[in-house]
Amino acid sequence: MSDAYHGDDGPVLVRGFEGQDILRLALLSFAAVIAVALAIGFFMDAGQQAATPPPPSTPAAAGPPPPEPLMLARQSIEREIATKAPDYAVFFARLRATLPSEYDSILDGFAKEALDGKDLTNVDALLSEAVRDLRVSNGILAAKADGPALAHIFDIQLRMMQALAASDPKLCVDFLYGGASQAFFAFSASHRPLVADMAIAGLEAIGSGRVNGVERDAPSDSDFNALSSAMKAQGVNDAEVAAILDGKTPNPPIPDARMCTVGQIYLKTLGGLPEQARLRIYALAVSLMARS
Repeated sequence: MSDAYHGDDGPVLVRGFEGQDILRLALLSFAAVIAVALAIGFFMDAGQQAATPPPPSTPAAAGPPPPEPLMLARQSIEREIATKAPDYAVFFARLRATLPSEYDSILDGFAKEALDGKDLTNVDALLSEAVRDLRVSNGILAAKADGPALAHIFDIQLRMMQALAASDPKLCVDFLYGGASQAFFAFSASHRPLVADMAIAGLEAIGSGRVNGVERDAPSDSDFNALSSAMKAQGVNDAEVAAILDGKTPNPPIPDARMCTVGQIYLKTLGGLPEQARLRIYALAVSLMARS
């Protein structure tokens, strides 16, 4: 199998089956999920700071809360999601149908936090945490999805980049590199249908991977060379290709608007590669994120 080691900015190097170094694929591997998951700290910290500390209570014996309060807390959280964010409710409904035990585990976790006095009224944070938990527990299965389900993840990423480009090229670049910022969180809260679509795409790929279990070879040097050449044919220069595929920081820096355009060219070009080469790269990107 191929393996990767990590630097401060994510997956740094991937080695192929024969030990050859191939281009770094640190970008757009579930970039949307990274950005959403990184929002957890922001949203949860903000919520905890705003919450009123619970009054002191008499110490009780350690152990899980009784079933009835736990179920009531779960139902309250489910109502909160359904009322505030129907698009997110669709994701949670599909999670319950696809992975019922995972759904129960996530919702029970939310309910226990609520019973501990945490403020869980921020539905964006709830989706973020659910997506993170799902990626950690089942994300590797997405790499084994059938072609359409795997490709759909990257189709949604392109849609997100296009929406960000129209709003703020800097946010578009943040997304491209899996970054998170307060401005990006605000954008996500105002684009919940798109954020929900990204979460659902990942879930559907996991479901497909469980059923199909497609095993794919690691991408070869020729796969990455074909991608690089195709990008250059679209007007992307060497420094821009290196910024996307090798994660190199260009000097001078590439303007945000141009880097956002290059990121979209990358996704469109990748989508136009021969099917098997494209799916090998898609699967590598998803598997790296599942292990990160």
